[in-house]
Formats: sequence, C-alpha cells, structure tokens
Amino acid sequence: FFDLKRIMEGRWLRAAIALLLVSVSFGFYLPGVTPVEYEPGDSVTIKVNSIKSVRTAIPFDYYSLMHCRPVGQGAIKADVENFGEILWGDIIKPSRYAANMKVQVGCAKLCTTKPKEKDPSKISRQLKKLKTRIDDEYRGHLILDNLPVSEVYIWEGRKEALYYKLGYPLGVPGNKTRDSLVNNHLSFTIKYHKPDSGIPGFRIVGFEVVPYSVESGHIEAHCKQGQDWQPESYPPQTVVFQPIAKATPHITWSYSVTWEEDVETAWASRWDHYLKSADASNAKIHWFSIVNSLLIVLFLSGMVAMIMLRALHKDFNRYNDPDNEDEAQEETGWKLVHAEVFRTPKYHEMLSIYIGTGCQLLGMGIITLIFALLGFLSPANRGGLLTAMLLLFVLMGSYGGYTTARLSKMFHAQSWRTVALTGVLLPGQIFVVFFCMDMLLWAKGASNAVPFTTLLALFGLWFCVSVPLVFVGAIFGYKRPTIEHPLSVNQIPRHIPEQKWYLRPPVTVILAGVIPFGAAFIEVFFILSSLWLNKFYYVFGFMAIVFVILTITCAEISIVMIYFQLCYEDYRWWWRSFFISGSSGFHLFLYSIFYFATTLRMKKFWSYVIYFGWMLVISYTFTIITGTIGFLASFFFVHYIYSSIKVE
Repeated sequence: FFDLKRIMEGRWLRAAIALLLVSVSFGFYLPGVTPVEYEPGDSVTIKVNSIKSVRTAIPFDYYSLMHCRPVGQGAIKADVENFGEILWGDIIKPSRYAANMKVQVGCAKLCTTKPKEKDPSKISRQLKKLKTRIDDEYRGHLILDNLPVSEVYIWEGRKEALYYKLGYPLGVPGNKTRDSLVNNHLSFTIKYHKPDSGIPGFRIVGFEVVPYSVESGHIEAHCKQGQDWQPESYPPQTVVFQPIAKATPHITWSYSVTWEEDVETAWASRWDHYLKSADASNAKIHWFSIVNSLLIVLFLSGMVAMIMLRALHKDFNRYNDPDNEDEAQEETGWKLVHAEVFRTPKYHEMLSIYIGTGCQLLGMGIITLIFALLGFLSPANRGGLLTAMLLLFVLMGSYGGYTTARLSKMFHAQSWRTVALTGVLLPGQIFVVFFCMDMLLWAKGASNAVPFTTLLALFGLWFCVSVPLVFVGAIFGYKRPTIEHPLSVNQIPRHIPEQKWYLRPPVTVILAGVIPFGAAFIEVFFILSSLWLNKFYYVFGFMAIVFVILTITCAEISIVMIYFQLCYEDYRWWWRSFFISGSSGFHLFLYSIFYFATTLRMKKFWSYVIYFGWMLVISYTFTIITGTIGFLASFFFVHYIYSSIKVE
C-alpha cells in the first residue's frame, strides 16, 4: 500500500523527523528529573495545585476559596510549563506554607480569613462556596520538590501495606443533622534520604499529610512553636453560612511539619509508592486480561488460518488448474463477484478522509506509546502525555494527507477538497465539542477553562502546522503511481442476492465489534479510572501488549467477516470493513455508560454533560482508529485473494 523506501528517501519526511525531534526536545522536558540536594535549613518550596473532586469532574483554582494567600502578592501567577497542564486543569501556584530542611515545626499559624461581604445582612458567598466544595468532596493538592502530597492509609489484603491517596480532603461533608467541617490544620510529614557516593545534602523522597479540623479559637490560643500541639484533642471548625446570625465569623489556618529520614526509599524510586497504590498496578489483573485477549486472538487466528490454508488454497487450486476448466467456469462463492469487488464505493471521498485520519491517529498513538515505554512520559512531567499526543497528532498530518491522496487517486477522484477535509474534519468536530465544554467551564469558573491565548496557540498549531503538513503529504501521495486493482470492474453492477438476517450490516457490524472491544475492555477500565478518578496510569508495557492484541483482533475479525460476506456474493465490503472493527467504539461508549452507573459518583448535571461529551469524543476517535486497522487488513486480504486467481 505504501512504498516505504520511496517515503524514506523524501526530503519532506526528513524535515518532519527533524521537526519532531525539536518538538520532542521541548515537549518532553521532565521537571524534577534531576535530583535536588538540600542542606539543613535550606528553604523548601511548597506549591498549591487545583482542587479536584471525582464527584464533579470540574477542577477549581486553590485560591477560589478562603485559603491563605502568599504575603505581598496581588494576582497570583501560575507556573505553566506546557499545553497539557492547561488542558488538564493543573494550575500550580506559590503558597504561604513554608518549610526548611530538617527543621521541625510543631505548629505554625498561617493566617485568619474572614468572609468578605459588603452587606453583612446577606448570606456569605465565600462560606457557601467553601461548604459546597466540602460537601462535593473536593480535595486540595500541594506539591513539594515535584512530589504531590498524599494521605497514607493501611491497605488491607495487599502485600503493599500502605495506600497513597493523592491530595487531602478540604473537610468533612455535612448533612441534615451535622454541619460541614473544614480541615484548617495540615500536619505534613516530609521524608528525606541521604544520597550515596558522598553527595552532600539530602533529597526529598516523600510528602505526606494528615488533615485536621480545629476550632479557630484553639489555633489562635495554642498553636505556638515549642508548645505541645495535639490537634485531634480540640473540637472541630464548622462551616455555617445560614442562618446569618450563626454564620462562621472567620477561619484560622495552621500547619505543622515533621521531618523523617527514609533510608529504604531512594530518590529514583520515590514515585513507586504512588504508582503501586494505583489500581492499574495490580499485575495479576493485567495478565488475566492479556491471557483472555490472547485466547480470542488464537481463536480468530485459527479461523483465518483455516480460511487461508483450506478454503482459499483449495479454491486457488481449482480455479487455476488447467485440467479443470469446466469446473473452474462454474464460479461459486467469493470468485463469483470478482468483477464487482473493486467497484468504487459510495461516499468514497469520506472513506478516504476517515482512513487518512485513522492513519494519522495510529501514527500518533504508536509514537506516543514508544515514548511512554522509554519513560519520557512519567507522572513527574505533568501534562507531558497530553502535550505529546497533541504535538504528534499535528506532525502526523503529513502521514494522513499521504494516505488520503493515495486512496483518492485509486478511486480516480483526486481533489484538494478531500485533502483539506482530512486536515479539518476530525479536529473541527473535536473543537466544536471542546469549545462548548470550554464555555461551560468558563461559566463555572473552572481552572481547566482554556484561556483565549491558548486557543489562539491551538489554532496556530492546527492551521499553520497540521493542515499544511496534510497538504505536503498529499502532494507526495498524488505523485505516487496509482494503486492498481488486480481485476477490472463490470460496467453494470451485479445484483446482490437477499442476505440472511445474520449477514445483514447492522447485525454483523454490531456483533463483530464486541470481539475487539472484549480484547481490551479491562485495560479500558484502568484508563477511565485515571481520567475520571484522579489516579495514575503508568503501566504502558501492559498497554503496548493490549494494543498489539487489539490490532491483531481488529484485522482478523474484519478479514473473517469480509470473507464470509464475499462468499455470499455481497461485494460491498469497503465501508463494511471499516465499520466491522470500528463498531468497537460504539461498545466503548456503551461501556462508558455502564462505568458511569457503577463506578462514578457524579451528582451534578453539568458533570454528566462533561463526562458524556468527552466519552463521545473518545469513542468516536476509537472508532476511527480500529476501523482504519480493519479496513487496511481487509484491503490487503481482498487484493491478495483476487490477485491469486486467473480470470479470463
């Protein structure tokens, strides 16, 4: 289908590779990849990230609530490193918390915040917002030396005794009989390690927190350095905004710091605690999924082998044997439609666009997976995965344009309009959903609402880089020789016999899509958990194995179904081969509904809109990728079998 040698000789590809390497050098910068040594007494910076909740899927700025702001700063600027951080909603800002290497802090008062209302007779919007965030189970997120703060629990039933949960709860949700409580005292435990080889200083290898709710009056009276501080012995701080007479007048915030030496955890393995605590770290579940998928692959491979070695080989011998001319003339099965099978399908322009876009997505996914396997996309590089996918999709535009051009030329329908649609169709569809979601997030004041300048940058990548690369690839695609079919096509279409109910498109397409999705659905569960439950996903080795199995499954199920379709004299295989494996995206969306109902605990309408809007985009993209795999496999299969027979 593609002449790899000619492609590699092209200057355009070398230029694209050079551009890719330059982009990678910027896009894959790993903050914190170089260890930092601190001498005793050195200041250690604690930063704040967005507050997030699995019940709403809408992150907010940490300083949107009544938290203590840094001294002497008006508008607090965020430390933005890449596109991915902005799109993911990670807004990292400086904080008022202070820590010094190996300096114990028994208790330190941060500040006292009061509701700011011009009219004291009205309900405080700040108190109401704080109570709402607490009741929605929002969690605060802090960062120290590029490590996220986490609560540590004992995990029963697992060999790894400790479970690390990212962030800390802003408070304890209330109900009809109990007021909400705010966690206004944070007890930090910072673990450090003495590096080997005589390197001076100490390295930070852990950042843990225990939140407490302490009545503000007790913090003001007893939170002093050098004084014994037992936060659990004091009554909690409630958050009340009505009735106004009983509203919380102010909240005092405090913290303590305990330094502990950890001789077992080296700096290079300090992220292992977080990764092992993720659900995806359970290797037994992944291996069970892989073995289950391999059984499906072996079953399909057996069917393909049976078709290729028994049925097709027998047909080839019968059709090509000069001693059986009479028998060969009595054409049956798939050979009967040899003069129709390469007839140009309806809507061939859209087919070319989708296959070109699918190849672009496949190139992006494969290269991203390779970088992830090499360790470039570690959790330390916040937003790195999303940034890499975005840049690689843009750069793979040349591959999509080349594929579209080759197919368009094969269909004798060369058109720059088709090439242009390849560059704008899928990105345009995603942008419409993205823009609607962004307007919703702006209205809600979310931290992942994309600012106007970032939108301009995305438009620049789209129209100034991606679309031109699509046209560059199409130019080289149109220069390549036309893909010739092994057999000619009759002028008058052949009548297609009425098909049995189980061979009709709705049945075959929907049922066949279950098999590719079934080969990957367990891994899908962990990926959805990382997206919607704020958990790490870093088992890219398992993902690579599942991706290979998924690719083989999509190819084989498409080949099997197209063979049976041709045997029943239905030659309309072009679109069918795309939708047979592509329907796995439909099953992915159905599974997302099941996942939403059984796993997520979202409770607000706009959270539903965000979840199902993005799951629709993900399922649609998955349809294009798997459909492209099925089409390409069927294309080669059909060309092979019809080029192996003699037809007069």
